[in-house]
Amino acid sequence: QVQLVESGGGSVQAGGSLRLSCEASGYTIRRKCMAWFRQSPGKEREDVAFIDGEGTTKYADSVKGRFTISQDLAKDIVYLEMNNLKPEDTAMYYCAMENGITLANRKGPPLSTADFAFSGQGTQVTVSS
Repeated sequence: QVQLVESGGGSVQAGGSLRLSCEASGYTIRRKCMAWFRQSPGKEREDVAFIDGEGTTKYADSVKGRFTISQDLAKDIVYLEMNNLKPEDTAMYYCAMENGITLANRKGPPLSTADFAFSGQGTQVTVSS
């Protein structure tokens, strides 16, 4: 049974940094597409960052240059390094996993974590001004 467990959330002031971790169990993250998405009350889900098995990454415009997604394939952990945090980054952050997706030269409908098979319970990030 696949389980994704997020950690590392917390409360920080604007301009601060956090590193989120997502540990997968029951299934390796090798050759998977891993992603982080966020959601806050009254707002739509926002896909924040993707990384595939080749290490290709994709970011939402709202976090480009501030967030970095990475993975440790030996430990089956995906990270989200978040710098220069803003109050609008406040949300519950979730990790998601899907098989059979590569990001380079991808064609077809827009990629969405809503279509991913697995996601975790989330970790809260709160940024105060």
